[in-house]
Amino acid sequence: MNGSHLNPFLEETAFYNRIVLGSLVPNGLWAPLPHFFQTWLRNYLGGTLLYIVSGVLWCFYIYYLKRSVYIPKDAIPSNKAMLLQIYVAMKAMPWYSALPTISEYMVENGWARCFSRLSDVSWLAYLMYVAIYLIFVEFGIYWMHRELHDIKPLYKYLHATHHIYNKQNTLSPFAGLAFHPLDGILQAVPHVIALFVVPMHFTTHIALLFMEAIWTANIHDCIHSKIWPVMGAGYHTIHHTTYRHNYGHYTIWMDWMFGTLRDPIDDELKKLAKKMLSSLRGALSPSYLFSWS
Repeated sequence: MNGSHLNPFLEETAFYNRIVLGSLVPNGLWAPLPHFFQTWLRNYLGGTLLYIVSGVLWCFYIYYLKRSVYIPKDAIPSNKAMLLQIYVAMKAMPWYSALPTISEYMVENGWARCFSRLSDVSWLAYLMYVAIYLIFVEFGIYWMHRELHDIKPLYKYLHATHHIYNKQNTLSPFAGLAFHPLDGILQAVPHVIALFVVPMHFTTHIALLFMEAIWTANIHDCIHSKIWPVMGAGYHTIHHTTYRHNYGHYTIWMDWMFGTLRDPIDDELKKLAKKMLSSLRGALSPSYLFSWS
């Protein structure tokens, strides 16, 4: 591609840099930096703010304003657990920020199949591209996540860091980005690979990458949304307790297709049936009947 075609991408990333860095950092500290490092700094600051602000607001709402409405009191994670999750995520954030920085660099240099303006394609084509992109990402994240469990060294040295949060009272929105840095990057890589496969609107790609912070907060809050076919927190909480189910990201379709789906409603029904059977057995036990004779 020639330079004139790439100018819109460079102009767009430079615009985002000016908006974010100009608002948060003195001009003399960021303006002299090369464009690549300006972009990394923008992604780092933007990602950190999004993670902290969304996590604080989310936790304040479900644990304090709506205390005991969505989560039982004994299932609310401790402040210590949430601070540990923030610490793990903040250690990884500089590395997480490298992925969107590299993807933007590739787009700016014409290595990816991106278009800069919505007017470059029809609305029908845009919606079709976004749908194909999301299907590709869903498929890629499902298998990346599953292999992080199935390949033992990957689980031991990478993914186990995230799975120390394996009970309802240890999971919180802050757990959403509490990964080993390489683990978090690997699970987001399908977003970047998709750019080489599917024509994609550049701004939409960036927005979807940053929406990951919101989405991962959502699926770690333990509140089952019951919106089919969304892979909500009810499904993902099961993943954290069984380790062998619900690897999907946005939807349940990949788990359904590949036989790893476990429904939280079915789980609740089984627990209820088990409890009722246990109560019935207790009522029919000889000692209980003898006490009434």
